[in-house]
Amino acid sequence: MLWLYLHFPHLLLDHIRRDREDQRPLVIVEGSGQRVIQACPAARDQGVRAGMRLKTAINLVPELGMVRAQPEQEARILEDQARWLYRYAAHIVLVSPDGLLAEIGSLQKLYGGLPAVWQTVEQALNEHRLTAWIAIGHTPLSARLIARAGKGECTADKGHILRALENMPLLAAEFDGKTCTRLQRLGLNTLGEVFALPAPELARRLSPETLARIQKIQGTRPDPQTPWQPPHSFRQQADFIQEIEHTQGLLFPLQRILSELEDDLCWRQQDTDSLHLILRHRHEEDTRLRIRTSGPEHRAEAFLNLIRLRLEQQPLRAPVVALVLSVKRFLARETSVGQDLLGENQDLNEAWHTLMSRLQARLGEQSLKRLSPQADHRPERAWSATEVQQKHKTRLSATENLPRRPLWLLQGPQPLTEPPAAWFAGPERISGGWWDGQRVHRDYYIAQLQSGQLAWVFRDVRKGWFIHGWFG
Repeated sequence: MLWLYLHFPHLLLDHIRRDREDQRPLVIVEGSGQRVIQACPAARDQGVRAGMRLKTAINLVPELGMVRAQPEQEARILEDQARWLYRYAAHIVLVSPDGLLAEIGSLQKLYGGLPAVWQTVEQALNEHRLTAWIAIGHTPLSARLIARAGKGECTADKGHILRALENMPLLAAEFDGKTCTRLQRLGLNTLGEVFALPAPELARRLSPETLARIQKIQGTRPDPQTPWQPPHSFRQQADFIQEIEHTQGLLFPLQRILSELEDDLCWRQQDTDSLHLILRHRHEEDTRLRIRTSGPEHRAEAFLNLIRLRLEQQPLRAPVVALVLSVKRFLARETSVGQDLLGENQDLNEAWHTLMSRLQARLGEQSLKRLSPQADHRPERAWSATEVQQKHKTRLSATENLPRRPLWLLQGPQPLTEPPAAWFAGPERISGGWWDGQRVHRDYYIAQLQSGQLAWVFRDVRKGWFIHGWFG
């Protein structure tokens, strides 16, 4: 098998920086907040280095931004990277806190060779604005060690990979301190010198665990890897160094997250009609917003416009320190009849869905209704107002032969005070309602009144003549 390893030397730093419009110096500090563990290029240019005390770094760069490292945050960010890598390779393994392992031997035919696989991964890293050291190995451990040493090359040659491993110092081989000391006392300084020792001698002088690790590096002992399975949901978070006080400041990170959502939906061949947006505040409860669309949607631009309208209607009640966008509801994508071979959608309903979604975002989800037919002969009960999101499929065979109906139906029948000037159609008898106590027995006509208006009138067998609607 052939394995590809991605080592992210400053994953948390990249995660923070890609949601910032400014590029001011930034560092990641350890949990205690006393020492720098990652520094951005702008900070390194001014002398800040990993391992430096935070007080020293601040003296060098007074305007230095700081973020405290949190293990749970790093685990979440690593899983975010595994999600997009899963689009290119099915067998993914998370190696906490900063590594991803992918089996790529089976992908060479799919991509057209190993260089194409390497180039695809590099391009994806650039699109996600991530820094990673890449390496290839015939075992998971060999790929990991070469990547973390920054010696990775696009080659599957076993001899070349073995030489890279043999020249590696013991510290780079990630032996524990006690094992490194014992190996150095034996006069061993490189991994190649350890490889040259007989296996029984290694087990006797060191430990069976050390021998097992060396054999896993060489590939003489099995090293099974449990593949990671992505959750059936989408979740992205943006963390801010400085609090965001205005909604305009949220649009830049949202644009990046929604672009990744669009890519995820296109890869799944699915749509969604519901987004959940959480705005986190330092001293207030989270603000939770649900963004609904009038129909299935996947375009980042459409989602961003809806969120912008919603935020305009609901100003921030407190500064925002982080935002989370999640999607849990996915809809199967229906192939449109108007879709051409290049995937361009020519569906005329798309503009209607966009308009409805924007109106709901501005006016509220319950402000819009749509009229739907009901199985009742009585005109005043032959329709109902329902939610815009609901799908209504009307059978043409049931409606194509219906009589002509007015567009303007009155709230209730009004007495006809004068005889019509002309009659055009009728009678149409409607008799029903005996089942609910609202029985009607009417003969309807289309008639022109003395004023020139075209009306829908009926004669009730018991109460006389009435107007029930107007034709435009």
